[in-house]
Amino acid sequence: MDIIQNAREFAIRTHKRIDHRRKYSQQPYSVHLAAVAKLVSSITDDPAIIAAAWLHDIVEDTPATLYEIETEFGKEISELVENLTDVSRPSDGNRAMRKALDREHLAKASPKAKTVKLADLIDNCKDICKHDPRFARVYLKEMGALLEVLKEGDPVLYEDAVRTHTRCAKKLNLDEQQDDIFGDLPGSRHSNTHLIRLFTEAFSAQDIAEPLRSLDIDTPCQNTLAIMEKHGLDIVTLREDGLIAGFVRRDELQAGCCRDYLRTFREGQIITGDSSLSDIIHILTRQEYCFISILGEIIGYVSRSEINKPVVRMWLFGIITFVEMELVQMINDFYPDETWKPLLSKKRLDKCLQLQEERQRRGQHCELLECLQLSDKGQILIENKDLLKKMDINSKSTAKRIVKELESLRNNLAHSQDIVTYDWGQIVRLSYRLEETFTLRSE
Repeated sequence: MDIIQNAREFAIRTHKRIDHRRKYSQQPYSVHLAAVAKLVSSITDDPAIIAAAWLHDIVEDTPATLYEIETEFGKEISELVENLTDVSRPSDGNRAMRKALDREHLAKASPKAKTVKLADLIDNCKDICKHDPRFARVYLKEMGALLEVLKEGDPVLYEDAVRTHTRCAKKLNLDEQQDDIFGDLPGSRHSNTHLIRLFTEAFSAQDIAEPLRSLDIDTPCQNTLAIMEKHGLDIVTLREDGLIAGFVRRDELQAGCCRDYLRTFREGQIITGDSSLSDIIHILTRQEYCFISILGEIIGYVSRSEINKPVVRMWLFGIITFVEMELVQMINDFYPDETWKPLLSKKRLDKCLQLQEERQRRGQHCELLECLQLSDKGQILIENKDLLKKMDINSKSTAKRIVKELESLRNNLAHSQDIVTYDWGQIVRLSYRLEETFTLRSE
């Protein structure tokens, strides 16, 4: 199959599988991918660049990893996608700090990757400035900084990007004083800060890491395969002159020695043992493995399989609990004195009242709001347009989907289901929210 057609179908299928849509129009995400690919196709017929245009967001936004892209499309396209994938982690600081790290990563990208990024910026800029003038002010400043490191991209697209940026900035009077678009909800900035700090620091990478075996880089593949099969290992690290040089995968070893199949560690793939679980989730959205270093030595790894471990399940339950606490706080802020009642159906309200009555019968004092189900709390918030805007949610349908996904994850956690297979996207969003909330409150 033609590589461009293959990339197109792979991208559309993978984004569709998670119902990925454009934020403002709710169109299938493939609309954006097609627009970027069309822009790139207008200035080159290089199949690798056009394929990368279709795949540029796939690692960042879907369960696909760079290894899958390399397996399916080869090393050149995989490297282009890696160039176009952000490297900053939620724990790297606020938005400005993370964007600076991602900009440094992009500055080192190849001219081909920078060409795709220019097309991506052009389409995103038009969409954001059309639908969200408030956020557009922030986006245009970030885009301006990115353009400074994208001059090696295609000159035609670079000029197009500059014109698009200038036109949108002029239309929005960018020089005017900006609002703080990241303002928190009323009363929420300092709530539960201490608890979130303790919770964030309570779990670390070393709590879920699997130990690694290490072999000499010139070990025959036949010997290595025997060891890996005996101990049920998918990967082992390789030493050269006493130092870890990289790793090999069991499913790639054939004839010869391990050196022939060495995989070096990618940028950001190694973290320290005290790194947060959010950092692990972030890396696993891009890579098959996250490697754990203690005192400079790589001694363990984490794959997505480890996300099903009890420690991670405890952590995710905790995040969901914090989300529910935030929902209760927001309902109290926007609907004092139980003025939220009319927003629920009589059936749901009666069930809530029955639960409160039963708890009080048992001597457990509780507010009526505490007896609501997660879906009920979500329903109340969904009915408040101002609150949805504060939460950067652009429609009721999007809000309903978020609540539904949260319920799915909670239920699968409670019933010991495979959360990686069914809830990976929600896990990524929750871990990011936890780190971002903590960062905002620590500033």
